[in-house]
Parts: sequence; structure tokens; C-alpha cells
Amino acid sequence: MARILIVEDEAHLAQGLQFNLQAEGHEAAVAGDGETALELLRGGGFNAVVLDVMLPGKNGFEVAAELRAAENFIPVLMLTARSRAEDVVRGFAAGADDYLAKPFDLAVLLARLNALLRRMRWPHPVAANGTEAQDEPVEFAFAGRRIDFDALELEAPERKVRLTLMEADLLRYLVKNRERIVSRKELLEQVWHVREDTDTRAIDNFIVRLRRYIEEDPSNPRHLQTVRGVGYRFLPNPTEER
Repeated sequence: MARILIVEDEAHLAQGLQFNLQAEGHEAAVAGDGETALELLRGGGFNAVVLDVMLPGKNGFEVAAELRAAENFIPVLMLTARSRAEDVVRGFAAGADDYLAKPFDLAVLLARLNALLRRMRWPHPVAANGTEAQDEPVEFAFAGRRIDFDALELEAPERKVRLTLMEADLLRYLVKNRERIVSRKELLEQVWHVREDTDTRAIDNFIVRLRRYIEEDPSNPRHLQTVRGVGYRFLPNPTEER
């Protein structure tokens, strides 16, 4: 059983979600605006958030961004009528871990939410058939840094950084494909699961954020390099000639 916060200003929808989550054995509370949601989440005690984008006051993008800025890494399922690919990527850039467009199938929402809750509890990466995924890195060390994908942490000299699920997924994909040029289109499809043409600036913003974590000089990256006009390449041990 988990404690879920539903952030939704449409009362009938919020009540319906609350009823169905309680029927699944979860506890569910409701906030009708972004400010109330942030106040409740500061108190702790929640395991996940179902977050609408179109809210009075602070919108869902702003709520997610403030949570992450405050180093609150609770799983966030963004729920919204804004279903363009650009909005999906913007939601992930703000800190969402999954994104579901309205109107939605209740079974799909419950499956997505339960998947986020499971991911926070897994001791090891799990494949689709329920077995341990042998090709998924659990930890990765390079250049005096260590990424712990289970704990959602990155240790660098003199500091430790908490990662969101999406940041960890992006780093994991880059680590699995290290030394190889990975296109922005591939990242959209394989990490964000967005399969249509869209603005890739949100990906670039994610890369900027990751460089702040792993690079000694983010303005002159050595490990997470841009390949102009194509995408990115992760080099654990870059050489000067590159």
C-alpha cells in the first residue's frame, strides 16, 4: 500500500481517482492547486504524486520543477490534456517520471503508477519477464565518480547528487551506449518513449543538467560531449585527441 497525492482542480476527476486508488488498497489525498500540493509534500509521508499540468496558480510544470529544486525525488506521474510531444518532453524536463494524456484509461493510469512505485522498491533492475535484467548497469564508476542507479545517487568529488528517475534512466542509457554517438531522436524514443517529431531542446536542457553533475567544467565537457547536428556521446575516459 502507498500514500498518493492527487493534484487536480477538477473535483469530479480528483474524487474518481481517489476512489479508485483507495479501491486498489492505497491511501489517497487530494490537492486542488499547486501551492497546496507543495505545502503537503513538504510535510513528507507521500510515496507518489499524480500531477495535473493545468492548475490554478502554479501549474504542474512549476510544481514538479520546485520539487526537484528542493531535492524532493518523489515519483511524479504527470496527468494532463496537453499531449503534444513538446509538452511531454517539457514535463520530463521539469522533473516528471511519467506522463499520461487525458482522456486516459483508468487501467493504464493504475499500471503506470504502480510501475513507478515498484521501481522505487526494486533492489535490482527487473526485465519485462520479471527476472533480473542482466544487461542493466546497477552501478557505474568513472573518473572518480560513481553512479548508483538503485539509490538514484551520483557521487562526485566532494559532493553527492540525488537523481530523479528520468535523470537516472538517461544516464543509464548513455552508460550502456558509452563511446557510441546517440542521436537526439534515439533518446526521445528509447528514454522518453516519444515517437514523433518534436523540439529536442528539452533533451539539451537535460544534458546541461547532467553536465553540472559529472563534469569538472560543464562549459567545456569532456565526458558528455555534443556531436554537432546529431546528438551526444558519453566517454568515461576521454583522451585529449578526442
